[in-house]
Amino acid sequence: MDDDGWYSNDTATFGDRVAGAREAEGMSQEALARRLGVKLKTVKGWEDDLAEPRANKLQMLSGVLGVSLMWLLTGEGDGVDEPEEVRALTPEVKDILLEVRSLKTQITASADKLGRLEKALRKTLERGAL
Repeated sequence: MDDDGWYSNDTATFGDRVAGAREAEGMSQEALARRLGVKLKTVKGWEDDLAEPRANKLQMLSGVLGVSLMWLLTGEGDGVDEPEEVRALTPEVKDILLEVRSLKTQITASADKLGRLEKALRKTLERGAL
């Protein structure tokens, strides 16, 4: 684990840690999904912080990625180091990147919610509820 807490709860999300550990292993999202017996959409949801794995998958995830369960959950314990290209960034750039990542997650969640609402509206209109 690195000393500056790059993957800690203060600077990274659960999804960030999953993606970082997966990339450190040189594994694609598709390969991770196959190894865990889940759909690609499931892994993407975890990495985008739109969903969290169940306890049994969380344990498998830590084993497949070679990191501790505690590190996946909190950023503390045996995990992966901060990526080399990130170490070279200024604190200001890191803060902006974290804000961009957070906004992207919010937008993705909102787009998913909008899709569900549109579907519900269509079904309601088809039943002649107006």
